[in-house]
Amino acid sequence: DLSVEALAHRVNMSPRNFFRVFVREVGMTPGRFVERVRVEAARRLLEETSRGVPAVATTCGFGSQETMRVAFRRALGVSPNGYRSRFTTAVS
Repeated sequence: DLSVEALAHRVNMSPRNFFRVFVREVGMTPGRFVERVRVEAARRLLEETSRGVPAVATTCGFGSQETMRVAFRRALGVSPNGYRSRFTTAVS
């Protein structure tokens, strides 16, 4: 569980204080940070494996393929399939 409540509990802080400290120290919200880490993991899997997008989404902790697509577009400006095709074309 990567919710603010669970993360705050792990470090013995209130959720509100954890959120504030996290934003101050990391420069983004915990949710945005987790999304960024998941997108980076998905990006690597799309580059290095032939696994399908649904399998990559599940492996990286996205709730659905659509959730991954939205996060990918927000972070990289392209869909997961579009990213894979650009990467595959660049490598070929």
